[in-house]
Amino acid sequence: MESNASETSTSNRATRFMMEAVGTRVIRGPDWKWGKQDGGEGHVGSVRNFESPEEVVVVWDNGTVANYRCSGAYDLRILDSAPTGVKHDGTMCDTCRQQPIFGIRWKCAECVNYDLCSICYHGDKHNLRHRFYRISAPGAERCLVEPRRKSKKQVVRGIVPGARVVRGVDWQWEDQDGGNGRRGKVNEIQDWSAASPRSAAYVVWDNGTKNLYRVGFQGVADLKVVNDAKGQHVYKEHLPLLGEVRPGTTGPHALQMGDQVTINLDLEIVRSLQVGHGGWIDAMLESLNTTGTVVCIDEDRDIVVAYPSGNRWTFNIAVLTKVSSASGSGTASPSSGNTFAVGDIVQICSDKERVKALQRGHGEWAETMDFTLGKVGRVQQIYHDNDLKVEVCNMTWTYNPSAVTKIASANGGLSDVSPGVRLSMMLKRLFECHGSANEELVKAAANGDAARCADILGGSDDADVNGVSAGHTALQAAAQNGHVEVIKKLIEAGADADAEDRDGDRAAHHAAFGDEPGALRALAAAGADLNARNRSGQTPLHMAVNRGHLGVVRTLLQLGVHPSLQDAAMLTLHLKEDRDRLSITGLCFRFVPRLVSSVLLKSNFR
Repeated sequence: MESNASETSTSNRATRFMMEAVGTRVIRGPDWKWGKQDGGEGHVGSVRNFESPEEVVVVWDNGTVANYRCSGAYDLRILDSAPTGVKHDGTMCDTCRQQPIFGIRWKCAECVNYDLCSICYHGDKHNLRHRFYRISAPGAERCLVEPRRKSKKQVVRGIVPGARVVRGVDWQWEDQDGGNGRRGKVNEIQDWSAASPRSAAYVVWDNGTKNLYRVGFQGVADLKVVNDAKGQHVYKEHLPLLGEVRPGTTGPHALQMGDQVTINLDLEIVRSLQVGHGGWIDAMLESLNTTGTVVCIDEDRDIVVAYPSGNRWTFNIAVLTKVSSASGSGTASPSSGNTFAVGDIVQICSDKERVKALQRGHGEWAETMDFTLGKVGRVQQIYHDNDLKVEVCNMTWTYNPSAVTKIASANGGLSDVSPGVRLSMMLKRLFECHGSANEELVKAAANGDAARCADILGGSDDADVNGVSAGHTALQAAAQNGHVEVIKKLIEAGADADAEDRDGDRAAHHAAFGDEPGALRALAAAGADLNARNRSGQTPLHMAVNRGHLGVVRTLLQLGVHPSLQDAAMLTLHLKEDRDRLSITGLCFRFVPRLVSSVLLKSNFR
């Protein structure tokens, strides 16, 4: 059984790696033996897909498509994983201030909390004599690399600013380039989407057209280079090997959450070991020869230890000695003195600033949590680092245990913090989660409760039919969930059919996103602009095509929307409707698997 579980875990890691690696920008690796298929040393390509955990298909910027080894022998190095969406939440590049850091994170091993993104690392920012840890992905094992001053740099070549290009293997944009074989010049590398940085090239074609095209996004190659240009110089030997999966471990001491630890080393030794691992301040003296509890192992494999005083300190694992493992079914919160169990009734602290401070590193704070302050909820789950998943007003949130107070235990017993109160009466009163009138209106609209919406609008002077809660109006919430009757009630009450949320989406965008043709018809009847663009330049039609909602596409076309609008990424839709048959020609790659031409696919193994 253990062997099967291990094999399953390995298989799952391999599958996840393959899914996450598509779109990675790569250069040739240490075991390369395929001549100049890539265009030469330093030339760049994109991971297109995986044939297996051992074999990857790459489309090179020169147009060649072939498969390579990524297990046992490593033909490729990862140049940039930012196009795949890999990001290190909670980090910031200390030079360019990018936050979070996308792609590979470079953490200085000799400075406290100093990070660089890949662009700045290879751009020789910070001290070249300092060693860095390479962190390929959140939770991955960090790898110590040599100082850059001792390493050689190599120029990257391919689709970079200044390169001359023609249409590539995935071209879908008709004759925007002026016709097959026409050339253009790469002006800049940009983001195809906010979640996929550095995954597109902005091209100025010789015919004067200027557009953005995919280079790496989801493994797609809209362009092929015919005259490459020199890009950034990189420290080739510092780049990770594609396929060398390192899921991370608990470290040499095999520490786990809940373990009891102490520090038995001299102060000077501890101070020296703490450099680059959270540092040292005098307040941490309490940790010497005092037992603490491991409450977190962060993505750098550093250990966060909680002490009876309520303080938490981050340590280099090398300074800690394991005393014993924690036992028992309850989970303690050292800072609050409470022991929590699933089912406990807890009250959220009402001090917003205190909760915001406590939430750092513990689920973080979102403004939509504002209404939970002072409210009562029930513990749904206790995470390995003691954080609590709490249900409050039919929604779940993650809280630092120090931000909540237990009122009653899971077995119904009252906590000492509220003596003399009957449990049933207390819970009835405290679980009444009436928020603002606008909050209640948006909730009712999302749930399709037309009668409740009418009651709120008619019975509260504070209710605003266009009011916003959790970033949305009631009409937007109803549209996304397809509640036509609610939409009609809200429109009758004066709801603005073209009100925008923070992303510029209107109710029509929400209806398209939610695959709700009926809602779109109701909005059209109310005079909503169905051709409106959001901040990404997308119309409801773009959204429907992007998500494959053919019923919504058909409805929008029947309602007379413009069939050939461009979004901010210059993506044009070309849609035709012929009675009962709808063909989508502009984005066919969204709906059918991408096929690599047998002429282009040059197998190295078959």
